[in-house]
Amino acid sequence: MFMKYHILTYGCQINKADSERIAAGLEKRGYKAANSAKEADLVVVNMCSVRQSAVDRIFGIPMKLKELGSKPKKLVLTGCILRKDRKKFEKIFDEIKKMPQRDCPSALIPISNGCNNFCTYCVVPFTRGKLICRSHQEILKEVKKAVESGLREIWLLGQNVNDYKSKTVNFAGLIKTVNDIPGDFKFFFMSPHPKNFSDELINILSQCKKYGRYLNLPIQSGDDGILKRMNRNYTVGQYKSLVKKIRLKMPDINLSTDAIVGFPGETVKQFENTVKLFKTIGFDIAYVAKYSPRSGTAAFHLKDDISREEKNCRHKILIKLTKHPSFVS
Repeated sequence: MFMKYHILTYGCQINKADSERIAAGLEKRGYKAANSAKEADLVVVNMCSVRQSAVDRIFGIPMKLKELGSKPKKLVLTGCILRKDRKKFEKIFDEIKKMPQRDCPSALIPISNGCNNFCTYCVVPFTRGKLICRSHQEILKEVKKAVESGLREIWLLGQNVNDYKSKTVNFAGLIKTVNDIPGDFKFFFMSPHPKNFSDELINILSQCKKYGRYLNLPIQSGDDGILKRMNRNYTVGQYKSLVKKIRLKMPDINLSTDAIVGFPGETVKQFENTVKLFKTIGFDIAYVAKYSPRSGTAAFHLKDDISREEKNCRHKILIKLTKHPSFVS
Protein backbone atom coordinates (compact mmCIF):
# COMPACT_ATOMS: atom_id res chain seq x y z
CA MET A 1 0.00 0.00 0.00
CA PHE A 2 1.23 3.50 -0.86
CA MET A 3 1.86 5.57 2.27
CA LYS A 4 2.40 9.05 0.83
CA TYR A 5 0.75 10.85 -2.08
CA HIS A 6 1.27 14.05 -4.04
CA ILE A 7 -1.15 15.66 -6.53
CA LEU A 8 -0.08 17.77 -9.50
CA THR A 9 -2.97 19.97 -10.65
CA TYR A 10 -3.21 21.61 -14.07
CA GLY A 11 -6.14 23.83 -15.02
CA CYS A 12 -8.73 26.09 -13.44
CA GLN A 13 -10.53 26.27 -10.10
CA ILE A 14 -12.64 23.28 -11.08
CA ASN A 15 -9.52 21.15 -11.43
CA LYS A 16 -8.34 22.40 -8.04
CA ALA A 17 -11.66 21.40 -6.51
CA ASP A 18 -11.35 17.98 -8.13
CA SER A 19 -7.88 17.59 -6.61
CA GLU A 20 -9.31 18.32 -3.17
CA ARG A 21 -11.79 15.52 -3.70
CA ILE A 22 -8.98 13.16 -4.71
CA ALA A 23 -6.92 14.14 -1.67
CA ALA A 24 -9.86 13.59 0.68
CA GLY A 25 -10.53 10.18 -0.84
CA LEU A 26 -6.90 9.12 -0.48
CA GLU A 27 -6.65 10.27 3.11
CA LYS A 28 -9.87 8.46 3.92
CA ARG A 29 -8.14 5.29 2.71
CA GLY A 30 -5.09 5.86 4.91
CA TYR A 31 -2.74 7.82 2.65
CA LYS A 32 -0.79 10.84 3.91
CA ALA A 33 0.17 13.94 1.92
CA ALA A 34 3.83 14.23 0.94
CA ASN A 35 5.60 17.59 0.97
CA SER A 36 6.66 17.09 -2.63
CA ALA A 37 6.48 14.64 -5.52
CA LYS A 38 10.02 13.52 -4.67
CA GLU A 39 8.83 12.09 -1.34
CA ALA A 40 5.64 10.50 -2.67
CA ASP A 41 4.92 6.82 -3.25
CA LEU A 42 1.89 7.79 -5.35
CA VAL A 43 1.79 10.79 -7.71
CA VAL A 44 -1.59 11.78 -9.18
CA VAL A 45 -1.67 14.12 -12.18
CA ASN A 46 -4.99 15.96 -12.58
CA MET A 47 -4.99 17.36 -16.11
CA CYS A 48 -6.95 19.83 -18.21
CA SER A 49 -7.58 19.24 -21.93
CA VAL A 50 -9.08 22.56 -22.97
CA ARG A 51 -5.98 23.58 -24.96
CA GLN A 52 -3.50 21.42 -26.84
CA SER A 53 -0.58 23.17 -25.15
CA ALA A 54 -1.95 22.00 -21.78
CA VAL A 55 -2.11 18.41 -23.05
CA ASP A 56 1.41 18.57 -24.49
CA ARG A 57 2.72 19.63 -21.08
CA ILE A 58 1.45 16.40 -19.52
CA PHE A 59 3.62 14.21 -21.75
CA GLY A 60 6.76 15.72 -20.19
CA ILE A 61 5.77 15.11 -16.57
CA PRO A 62 7.29 11.60 -16.16
CA MET A 63 10.65 12.91 -17.41
CA LYS A 64 10.48 15.97 -15.14
CA LEU A 65 9.76 13.78 -12.13
CA LYS A 66 12.76 11.65 -13.02
CA GLU A 67 14.97 14.74 -13.29
CA LEU A 68 13.78 15.84 -9.83
CA GLY A 69 14.80 12.48 -8.41
CA SER A 70 11.21 11.41 -7.89
CA LYS A 71 10.56 7.69 -8.33
CA PRO A 72 6.94 7.07 -7.31
CA LYS A 73 5.79 3.49 -7.12
CA LYS A 74 2.71 4.53 -9.06
CA LEU A 75 1.99 7.43 -11.43
CA VAL A 76 -1.73 8.01 -12.03
CA LEU A 77 -3.46 10.33 -14.50
CA THR A 78 -6.97 11.72 -14.11
CA GLY A 79 -9.03 14.77 -15.13
CA CYS A 80 -10.26 15.83 -18.58
CA ILE A 81 -8.93 13.22 -20.99
CA LEU A 82 -10.05 12.77 -24.58
CA ARG A 83 -10.42 9.21 -25.84
CA LYS A 84 -7.80 9.70 -28.56
CA ASP A 85 -5.24 10.98 -26.00
CA ARG A 86 -5.95 8.15 -23.56
CA LYS A 87 -4.07 5.55 -25.63
CA LYS A 88 -0.97 7.76 -25.74
CA PHE A 89 -1.06 8.44 -22.01
CA GLU A 90 -1.47 4.74 -21.22
CA LYS A 91 2.11 4.28 -22.43
CA ILE A 92 3.63 6.70 -19.91
CA PHE A 93 1.30 6.45 -16.88
CA ASP A 94 0.76 3.38 -14.70
CA GLU A 95 -2.97 3.96 -14.51
CA ILE A 96 -5.67 6.30 -15.82
CA LYS A 97 -8.63 6.78 -13.50
CA LYS A 98 -11.97 8.52 -13.65
CA MET A 99 -12.61 11.39 -11.25
CA PRO A 100 -13.94 10.12 -7.90
CA GLN A 101 -17.28 11.33 -6.55
CA ARG A 102 -17.14 14.21 -4.11
CA ASP A 103 -17.13 13.12 -0.48
CA CYS A 104 -15.81 16.09 1.47
CA PRO A 105 -16.78 19.70 2.16
CA SER A 106 -14.53 22.37 0.65
CA ALA A 107 -14.29 26.08 -0.05
CA LEU A 108 -14.13 25.05 -3.74
CA ILE A 109 -17.57 23.57 -4.35
CA PRO A 110 -18.61 22.28 -7.79
CA ILE A 111 -22.30 22.90 -8.42
CA SER A 112 -22.39 21.30 -11.86
CA ASN A 113 -20.29 19.29 -14.26
CA GLY A 114 -20.13 19.25 -18.05
CA CYS A 115 -21.40 21.76 -20.59
CA ASN A 116 -24.03 22.02 -23.33
CA ASN A 117 -22.68 25.06 -25.18
CA PHE A 118 -20.13 23.49 -27.56
CA CYS A 119 -17.86 26.48 -28.15
CA THR A 120 -15.83 25.53 -31.20
CA TYR A 121 -12.45 25.78 -29.43
CA CYS A 122 -13.40 23.79 -26.33
CA VAL A 123 -13.34 20.04 -25.55
CA VAL A 124 -15.17 20.20 -22.22
CA PRO A 125 -18.48 18.79 -23.58
CA PHE A 126 -16.48 15.85 -24.95
CA THR A 127 -14.34 15.22 -21.85
CA ARG A 128 -16.88 15.99 -19.11
CA GLY A 129 -20.09 15.34 -21.01
CA LYS A 130 -23.43 17.15 -20.95
CA LEU A 131 -24.36 19.52 -18.15
CA ILE A 132 -25.31 17.75 -14.93
CA CYS A 133 -26.35 19.87 -11.93
CA ARG A 134 -25.96 18.78 -8.34
CA SER A 135 -28.80 18.92 -5.82
CA HIS A 136 -29.11 22.40 -4.30
CA GLN A 137 -29.69 20.81 -0.87
CA GLU A 138 -26.38 18.96 -1.17
CA ILE A 139 -24.57 22.13 -2.23
CA LEU A 140 -26.02 24.18 0.63
CA LYS A 141 -25.08 21.45 3.08
CA GLU A 142 -21.45 21.62 1.91
CA VAL A 143 -21.39 25.42 2.10
CA LYS A 144 -22.68 25.30 5.69
CA LYS A 145 -20.07 22.72 6.69
CA ALA A 146 -17.30 24.73 5.05
CA VAL A 147 -18.35 27.89 6.89
CA GLU A 148 -18.69 26.02 10.19
CA SER A 149 -15.15 24.66 9.72
CA GLY A 150 -13.82 28.21 9.55
CA LEU A 151 -13.49 28.77 5.79
CA ARG A 152 -14.15 32.37 4.83
CA GLU A 153 -14.21 32.13 1.04
CA ILE A 154 -16.70 29.94 -0.80
CA TRP A 155 -16.28 29.37 -4.54
CA LEU A 156 -19.17 27.86 -6.49
CA LEU A 157 -17.76 26.20 -9.59
CA GLY A 158 -19.03 25.02 -12.95
CA GLN A 159 -18.16 25.26 -16.62
CA ASN A 160 -21.18 27.58 -16.93
CA VAL A 161 -22.48 28.22 -13.44
CA ASN A 162 -25.44 30.34 -14.51
CA ASP A 163 -26.86 27.39 -16.48
CA TYR A 164 -27.42 25.73 -13.09
CA LYS A 165 -30.88 24.37 -12.27
CA SER A 166 -31.96 21.82 -9.69
CA LYS A 167 -35.69 21.10 -9.70
CA THR A 168 -37.24 24.56 -9.24
CA VAL A 169 -34.02 26.27 -8.09
CA ASN A 170 -32.01 28.18 -10.71
CA PHE A 171 -28.61 29.80 -10.21
CA ALA A 172 -30.08 33.08 -8.96
CA GLY A 173 -32.12 31.17 -6.40
CA LEU A 174 -29.09 29.16 -5.29
CA ILE A 175 -27.05 32.34 -4.85
CA LYS A 176 -29.78 33.94 -2.72
CA THR A 177 -29.93 30.87 -0.46
CA VAL A 178 -26.14 30.73 -0.08
CA ASN A 179 -26.15 34.40 0.91
CA ASP A 180 -28.71 33.65 3.65
CA ILE A 181 -26.49 31.03 5.33
CA PRO A 182 -25.34 32.34 8.74
CA GLY A 183 -21.63 33.01 9.18
CA ASP A 184 -18.76 35.35 8.41
CA PHE A 185 -17.83 34.51 4.81
CA LYS A 186 -17.79 35.76 1.23
CA PHE A 187 -18.90 33.75 -1.77
CA PHE A 188 -17.70 33.86 -5.37
CA PHE A 189 -18.41 31.84 -8.49
CA MET A 190 -16.93 31.01 -11.86
CA SER A 191 -17.46 31.08 -14.63
CA PRO A 192 -20.77 32.31 -16.05
CA HIS A 193 -21.69 32.50 -19.73
CA PRO A 194 -22.69 36.01 -20.91
CA LYS A 195 -25.59 34.73 -23.01
CA ASN A 196 -27.51 33.49 -19.96
CA PHE A 197 -26.62 36.20 -17.42
CA SER A 198 -30.14 37.29 -16.50
CA ASP A 199 -31.52 40.51 -15.01
CA GLU A 200 -32.82 38.39 -12.15
CA LEU A 201 -29.28 37.22 -11.36
CA ILE A 202 -27.92 40.79 -11.50
CA ASN A 203 -30.61 42.06 -9.13
CA ILE A 204 -30.09 39.26 -6.62
CA LEU A 205 -26.29 39.61 -6.67
CA SER A 206 -26.59 43.33 -6.03
CA GLN A 207 -28.63 42.56 -2.89
CA CYS A 208 -26.27 39.86 -1.57
CA LYS A 209 -24.05 41.32 1.16
CA LYS A 210 -21.86 38.21 1.18
CA TYR A 211 -21.10 38.31 -2.55
CA GLY A 212 -17.41 39.16 -2.92
CA ARG A 213 -17.96 41.67 -5.75
CA TYR A 214 -15.66 39.86 -8.15
CA LEU A 215 -16.93 38.62 -11.49
CA ASN A 216 -15.16 36.71 -14.24
CA LEU A 217 -17.20 37.31 -17.40
CA PRO A 218 -15.48 35.71 -20.42
CA ILE A 219 -15.65 37.68 -23.67
CA GLN A 220 -13.18 35.53 -25.72
CA SER A 221 -13.18 38.06 -28.60
CA GLY A 222 -14.30 41.62 -29.20
CA ASP A 223 -15.36 40.91 -32.77
CA ASP A 224 -18.81 39.63 -33.73
CA GLY A 225 -17.45 37.58 -36.62
CA ILE A 226 -15.00 35.71 -34.42
CA LEU A 227 -17.60 35.24 -31.69
CA LYS A 228 -19.89 33.64 -34.25
CA ARG A 229 -17.12 31.30 -35.41
CA MET A 230 -16.49 30.42 -31.76
CA ASN A 231 -20.22 29.61 -31.35
CA ARG A 232 -20.49 31.96 -28.37
CA ASN A 233 -24.10 33.01 -29.15
CA TYR A 234 -23.87 36.66 -28.11
CA THR A 235 -22.65 39.85 -29.78
CA VAL A 236 -20.21 42.49 -28.59
CA GLY A 237 -23.13 44.89 -28.24
CA GLN A 238 -24.98 42.44 -25.99
CA TYR A 239 -21.86 41.92 -23.88
CA LYS A 240 -21.33 45.67 -23.44
CA SER A 241 -24.99 46.10 -22.50
CA LEU A 242 -24.64 43.34 -19.91
CA VAL A 243 -21.57 44.94 -18.35
CA LYS A 244 -23.40 48.27 -18.21
CA LYS A 245 -26.31 46.66 -16.32
CA ILE A 246 -23.95 44.92 -13.89
CA ARG A 247 -21.95 48.07 -13.13
CA LEU A 248 -25.12 50.12 -12.73
CA LYS A 249 -26.34 47.75 -10.01
CA MET A 250 -22.87 47.05 -8.54
CA PRO A 251 -20.52 50.02 -9.12
CA ASP A 252 -17.87 48.41 -6.92
CA ILE A 253 -17.64 45.19 -8.96
CA ASN A 254 -14.16 43.94 -9.92
CA LEU A 255 -14.44 42.60 -13.46
CA SER A 256 -12.14 40.08 -15.11
CA THR A 257 -12.46 38.33 -18.45
CA ASP A 258 -11.07 35.53 -20.61
CA ALA A 259 -9.93 36.14 -24.17
CA ILE A 260 -8.32 34.12 -26.96
CA VAL A 261 -5.96 35.72 -29.45
CA GLY A 262 -5.01 34.25 -32.81
CA PHE A 263 -8.22 32.29 -33.36
CA PRO A 264 -8.22 30.87 -36.93
CA GLY A 265 -8.90 33.61 -39.44
CA GLU A 266 -8.62 36.48 -36.94
CA THR A 267 -7.64 39.50 -39.02
CA VAL A 268 -5.76 42.53 -37.76
CA LYS A 269 -9.01 44.51 -37.85
CA GLN A 270 -10.85 41.86 -35.85
CA PHE A 271 -8.13 41.86 -33.23
CA GLU A 272 -8.27 45.66 -33.12
CA ASN A 273 -11.97 45.31 -32.31
CA THR A 274 -10.97 43.28 -29.26
CA VAL A 275 -8.45 45.97 -28.31
CA LYS A 276 -11.19 48.58 -28.67
CA LEU A 277 -13.50 46.58 -26.42
CA PHE A 278 -10.79 46.17 -23.77
CA LYS A 279 -10.26 49.94 -23.74
CA THR A 280 -14.01 50.56 -23.53
CA ILE A 281 -14.73 48.07 -20.73
CA GLY A 282 -11.57 48.59 -18.65
CA PHE A 283 -11.16 45.10 -17.23
CA ASP A 284 -9.38 44.76 -13.89
CA ILE A 285 -7.81 41.46 -14.97
CA ALA A 286 -7.68 39.55 -18.26
CA TYR A 287 -6.75 35.91 -18.65
CA VAL A 288 -5.51 35.79 -22.22
CA ALA A 289 -4.82 32.54 -24.08
CA LYS A 290 -2.98 32.13 -27.36
CA TYR A 291 -5.07 29.87 -29.55
CA SER A 292 -3.72 26.36 -30.09
CA PRO A 293 -5.50 23.74 -32.23
CA ARG A 294 -7.30 21.14 -30.12
CA SER A 295 -8.15 17.81 -31.65
CA GLY A 296 -11.77 16.87 -31.05
CA THR A 297 -13.07 20.43 -31.34
CA ALA A 298 -14.87 21.98 -34.31
CA ALA A 299 -12.16 24.65 -34.62
CA PHE A 300 -9.52 21.95 -35.12
CA HIS A 301 -10.67 21.71 -38.74
CA LEU A 302 -9.99 25.42 -39.29
CA LYS A 303 -6.58 26.50 -40.54
CA ASP A 304 -4.36 27.76 -37.74
CA ASP A 305 -3.16 30.67 -39.87
CA ILE A 306 -1.89 33.11 -37.24
CA SER A 307 1.85 32.86 -36.55
CA ARG A 308 3.21 32.25 -33.07
CA GLU A 309 4.97 35.60 -33.20
CA GLU A 310 1.73 37.42 -34.02
CA LYS A 311 -0.14 35.58 -31.26
CA ASN A 312 2.57 36.59 -28.78
CA CYS A 313 2.30 40.20 -29.92
CA ARG A 314 -1.50 40.29 -29.59
CA HIS A 315 -1.26 38.59 -26.22
CA LYS A 316 1.06 41.29 -24.84
CA ILE A 317 -1.13 44.10 -26.19
CA LEU A 318 -4.24 42.85 -24.37
CA ILE A 319 -2.41 42.20 -21.12
CA LYS A 320 -1.15 45.79 -21.04
CA LEU A 321 -4.73 47.05 -21.31
CA THR A 322 -5.79 45.60 -17.94
CA LYS A 323 -5.52 47.36 -14.61
CA HIS A 324 -3.87 44.40 -12.88
CA PRO A 325 -2.01 42.39 -15.58
CA SER A 326 -2.43 38.62 -15.39
CA PHE A 327 -2.54 35.86 -17.96
CA VAL A 328 -2.99 32.22 -18.83
CA SER A 329 -0.66 31.33 -21.68
